[in-house]
Amino acid sequence: MISQATKARFDREVAKYPADQKQSAVMACLSIVQQEQGWVSAEWEKAVADYLGMPAIAVHEVVTFYNMYNQRPAGKFKLNVCTNLPCQLRNGRKAAEYVATRLGVELGGTTPDGAITVQESECLGACADAPVLLVNDRQMCSFMSEERLDALLDTLKAAAK
Repeated sequence: MISQATKARFDREVAKYPADQKQSAVMACLSIVQQEQGWVSAEWEKAVADYLGMPAIAVHEVVTFYNMYNQRPAGKFKLNVCTNLPCQLRNGRKAAEYVATRLGVELGGTTPDGAITVQESECLGACADAPVLLVNDRQMCSFMSEERLDALLDTLKAAAK
C-alpha cells in the first residue's frame, strides 16, 4: 500500500528520531498521507501503524484528536472555524453557522461540487482575533465579519473553478 516515494518521505521523518522512538514521527507520517491522499482512511491509519511499529488504535487516537487530519474526503478548500469558548464569545459560532448557511451545507459538510468543506474547530490560538478560521490547515483568517466571510467564500469559489 505504501509506495516507494511515500516510504522515502516516511523514512526522512523517522530519521529525525532515535531508532527506538520512531513512533514520534506519527504526526509527520499522517501529514504526508493527508497531503498525498487528501484524507486519512482507516487503511492508511493501519499502514502508518505497521510502518512505525505501533498499535493501530494509537494512530487512530492521533487522527481523531487533531482536526487537521481529515477522516473522510474533504473539499478542495477546508475551513476550520473556531467555536471554542473565547471565539464563541466573539461570534465564532455565529461565523461557523453563517458560512454553513451561505454554502448550503451542515457544519462538517462539503458543498455538492466538492469545493468547500466547513467544520467547527477547537482553539486555533488566536483568541484576540476572533472570530478566526483556518483555510486548508495553513492560512489563518482573523476578525471574520460576515463581509470578510463573504469575500473569502467568493474568492475560494472562484479558485475552485
